[in-house]
Amino acid sequence: MAAAEKMRIALAQINPTVGDLDGNAALIADWIGRAHDQGAALVVFPELSLPGYPAEDLYLKHHFAAENVAKLEQLASEASGISAIVGFAEPAGGERRSGQGERRSDSPSRRPVHNAIALLRDGDIAAIYRKNKLPNYGVFDEVRYFEPGTEPVVSDVDGVPVGLTICEDLWEPGPPASEEAKAGATLIVNPSGSPYLRGKGGEREQMFGDRARECGVPIAFCNLVGGQDELVFDGHSFVVDAGGEVIARAKQFEEDLLIFELGSGEPARIAEPLSDLDEVYAALTLGLRDYVRKNRFSDVIVGLSGGIDSALVAVLAADALGPEHLTCVVMPSPHSSSETQADARAIAGNLGAELIEIPIEPGMRAYGEMLAEAGGAEGLTAENVQARIRGNLLMAISNTRGALVLSTSNKSEASVGYTTLYGDMAGGLSVIKDVPKQLVYELLRRRIERADRELVPAAVLDRAPSAELRAEQRDEDSLPPYEVLDRVLEGYVERDLSAEEIAADGVPADVVADTIRMVDRAEYKRRQAAPGIRITTKAFGRDRRLPITNRYEG
Repeated sequence: MAAAEKMRIALAQINPTVGDLDGNAALIADWIGRAHDQGAALVVFPELSLPGYPAEDLYLKHHFAAENVAKLEQLASEASGISAIVGFAEPAGGERRSGQGERRSDSPSRRPVHNAIALLRDGDIAAIYRKNKLPNYGVFDEVRYFEPGTEPVVSDVDGVPVGLTICEDLWEPGPPASEEAKAGATLIVNPSGSPYLRGKGGEREQMFGDRARECGVPIAFCNLVGGQDELVFDGHSFVVDAGGEVIARAKQFEEDLLIFELGSGEPARIAEPLSDLDEVYAALTLGLRDYVRKNRFSDVIVGLSGGIDSALVAVLAADALGPEHLTCVVMPSPHSSSETQADARAIAGNLGAELIEIPIEPGMRAYGEMLAEAGGAEGLTAENVQARIRGNLLMAISNTRGALVLSTSNKSEASVGYTTLYGDMAGGLSVIKDVPKQLVYELLRRRIERADRELVPAAVLDRAPSAELRAEQRDEDSLPPYEVLDRVLEGYVERDLSAEEIAADGVPADVVADTIRMVDRAEYKRRQAAPGIRITTKAFGRDRRLPITNRYEG
């Protein structure tokens, strides 16, 4: 690369908030200033960083799109001494100026905006690139909102021809990147909003390495960071050289400014990736923190049973928000063992969280009396009444204190409906909704391993799982062993395998059939569950969408 093509570039891995146009514009302006102070000639921001991503049907509001354009123009007028690439929603048809003929859509199918990036330079918008390839699978609904662009764009930045792309544009070989390389681009930038999945960071690096080798030019990937409802964006921005090797890497799960010298051969910072379990734990922590704070809560409430699931949620909450923002509520019944209740109290004490104790036996008696003429409260009804009393108490405390209740069901339980609607499913965020039971154990063991003090008594991890809603109850009275259950769920939920295919892998056919039946019957429950943080390829809700009324078996 010629000396004239050297350039100092910054990737601004920021955490915007969907819909906060003023706040996001101020955040972008601040990080433009940081990049300028470090001598960067170009700073790249993530996909749709100005309006936030995914803003869903906000993109369909013509006034929202117009306001985000006005903020972009203000940013352009204020930026000086540096070029900036900023993601925004551009009204389709090219109307950039606010108030100048914005298109209004009465139908989502008309897709009134482009997913676009603007190159800001010398007080103006020097170039605009519109995303060519719109993902429409899994959690992505971009065809609902955006009009695709059709043209590659190469823009001159300080004498360096830079090819512009956005996220999905580089997920497959070919245009627009290949066309931009042919047109003379010596760097391709890729502002992205790529959500976290377990292990996805390494897969992205490999994929972008392939694209760089195909195009013969370096690629700079700048990703969002932060939580947005169910999604977590992990950051992990990086630069690969023309040979596909990573030459710069930002941190994971936190804002970061990554500086690299294009064409100089000088080494840049390469952050060390987290281990697998630490990465998942960090994703859950960030997703929890941002959901609470971006929705203007400060405190959370966890019903602490002394079991593994509520223990992990409490530890995550203490790490994400600080123990001073966590209230643990212990609600013993006549079926609660003294050991689990002692462990619950110990967990709250170890974390330094507030502890409230409310025995539920008076409520159980009252329900029994009220339901006497309607058939009473025995058997499964009595079990569910206990869970619903607890859910009611937690929500009452939430109302009194203005704190958010965190529900504690894991993915294995949610899959088969081993939860109580309006009971342990009550809450504003289901933190481990996408975490299978066996991974719950792994994550808590790893967190305990990293701690310099006792967080959770050993018995919590060693004790056989039980809802403790009747005498001597064990989860395995109603479910297969979790190591078997999770195998079936991995095949049926994550991989969409048939019952025959799962059984062929060594699981008894009757266990497979019973599990699938439970999964299908529980769809109505999952539709009413709180949102949960996504870490797998098939999170319930945005990823996996099946009809409630459904007679297909298998």
